[in-house]
Amino acid sequence: MAYCIEHSGDIGMNSTSKLRLAASIGVCELTGLVGAIFTAPSIPVWYAGLAKPSFSPQSWVFAPAWTFLFLIMGISFYIIWEKGLEGKDVKRAMHVFGIQLGLNLLWSILFFGLRSPLYGLVDIVLLWAAIALTFSEFYSISRNAGLLLVPYIAWVSFALVLNLSLYLLNP
Repeated sequence: MAYCIEHSGDIGMNSTSKLRLAASIGVCELTGLVGAIFTAPSIPVWYAGLAKPSFSPQSWVFAPAWTFLFLIMGISFYIIWEKGLEGKDVKRAMHVFGIQLGLNLLWSILFFGLRSPLYGLVDIVLLWAAIALTFSEFYSISRNAGLLLVPYIAWVSFALVLNLSLYLLNP
């Protein structure tokens, strides 16, 4: 009994798994931090000065929302990684995940860094498609990994509509 209590935190997760989980979450959160480098300087003046639709959330909502989304994306990726790299399906799913993560970062560069709602809109349409493909790939390997991406695609769907509205309202 003493052994179970003392080592209960180690059940089911070896040091390799812990490292994979930390790396998976870390890479996703780091992507968000790099994106913030392009985003933060544009918020107070450029973004604040844009005409916005009535459904536009307050600026403070975005940081906690994205922090949470990057966390669950990392957990989802970890679940797939734990399936092993032997299978072609796992490799393909991880590759697609990497593409969508890159498109996610690119959106911050295009929309906020270049201050271009049009370029951001083109990217976010591609991002949405890449997330949908990632969801499909992940779900076919692990239902839980796929389902963890549902809030992400829902948020990006909302962001796509918001991006389109910003483009139309700010010619």
